[in-house]
Amino acid sequence: MNILETIIGRKRIEVEKKKSSKKISELEAMPFFKRKALSLRASLLNPAKTGIIAEFKRKSPSKGYINQHSSVNDVIGDYVKFGASGVSVLTDEEFFGGSLSDFQQARNFDTPILRKDFIIDEYQLIESKAFGADVILLIAACLSTNEVKQLAAFAKQLGLEVLLEIHHESELEHICDETDIVGINNRNLKTFKVDIAHSIALSKKIPSHKIKISESGLHEVSTIHHLKGNGFSGFLMGEKFMKENNPGNAFAGFVKELTKK
Repeated sequence: MNILETIIGRKRIEVEKKKSSKKISELEAMPFFKRKALSLRASLLNPAKTGIIAEFKRKSPSKGYINQHSSVNDVIGDYVKFGASGVSVLTDEEFFGGSLSDFQQARNFDTPILRKDFIIDEYQLIESKAFGADVILLIAACLSTNEVKQLAAFAKQLGLEVLLEIHHESELEHICDETDIVGINNRNLKTFKVDIAHSIALSKKIPSHKIKISESGLHEVSTIHHLKGNGFSGFLMGEKFMKENNPGNAFAGFVKELTKK
């Protein structure tokens, strides 16, 4: 069993526990449930923005803890201040050290927020809306094409945008009308190997009307420029900044280098 299969197995148990502890009607009664979501898609297409979706990430299954000390408010505040097109917040606790509490704190800022988790059930979409998400992530590697379409359609009914993550050519069939953004994960979730060239080749096969973003293993400004030249509108980055003592300063420095003439 690979790490992704392990995570999904645990996630199924987690979701069933959540269903028994908090009813859907309780989630729907939360203040943010009726809130109109912000558009990450529009923000990524805004030329005044950086295209970077900056991530708050405490740890990963492969590297353990990356940052246990920085506060959500400080980091997200700096991400927004220095030009992030949107932010991503990990809410998986067991494997990534995240929480919905982190997400709630991030919602203090007026920017599109992606809930980064392993979505396998419509309950999680209602939960995402209730906690103020603007965008949800669907991972093709752990969902069938029918599951992606069903979950994406339900997310759209809730007013959420949908980011579909793919890595292999076989996952192109998961792209559907309901997916707003297609992300190519440069890291193979089963082996954790990073391959930018593979992602660029795969991006050429994505329908041209879909917004494309690059995810994982992004560290250099030159890589961002290279990806922009190959049709990518967004770049999901977290570890690059979170591994520093001051992630906000690290992000500001990266943006300064990225935007200098």
